[in-house]
Amino acid sequence: MCVELRELHGNGAIRVSNAARQEINMTKKMLALEVIERLKKEYPDADCTLDYDQAWKLLVSVRLAAQCTDARVNVVVQGLFEKYPDVKSLAEADVEDIERIVRPCGLGKSKARDISECMKMLHEKFNDQVPDDFDMLLTLPGVGRKSANLIMGDVFGKPAIVTDTHCIRLSNRIGLVKDEKDPKKVEMALWKIVPPDEGSSLCHRLVYHGREVCTARTSPFCDRCCLNDICKKNGVKKSNDNK
Repeated sequence: MCVELRELHGNGAIRVSNAARQEINMTKKMLALEVIERLKKEYPDADCTLDYDQAWKLLVSVRLAAQCTDARVNVVVQGLFEKYPDVKSLAEADVEDIERIVRPCGLGKSKARDISECMKMLHEKFNDQVPDDFDMLLTLPGVGRKSANLIMGDVFGKPAIVTDTHCIRLSNRIGLVKDEKDPKKVEMALWKIVPPDEGSSLCHRLVYHGREVCTARTSPFCDRCCLNDICKKNGVKKSNDNK
């Protein structure tokens, strides 16, 4: 940051001027655009890793994906959707039976309850159709901002930013946000620097990158990262750069 962009006050405190703040924001925007372009080349076919062919099925799957791998969810829902092939039948299903089927995904009782109540609301209030309005999606049981954004982006092709664990971790590590773990705050920060039509795809690519390169449970593989030279590497030990 240039000294000229700071103002010295009488009490000795330094206040960052509006011009400096704009410079910081522009820098993050430039970084975001570069990240977007590089990840596009690295993961050109990145898409949602939950299998679905109807919007309501994605609603069910994303609820089951909480604290569970997408791969396991994709297996478990096959039996659920075979027995209950539409919104009406799942809405009328016994909650205990739903719980029995989805138990392998963990948190079976709460997930089964949310799925049952969500399907009932879709059936009774929305004529079995998933609404394409963000605020309406949030009225559905078990649907939070992450789930609503996923539906908006993947199903309806509207601007969306899905702040899952990969998105939050990588956004901090790369330097798109700073020391922020709250999903909504990360989402709001990314809206300011990511073009609306790129948000959904960027989040999918961050998932791929977070699983394959910028991992959480092991040291990130910085030596083969397409973002190595522009990543801030926040929270990464310097020794990782040359691993």
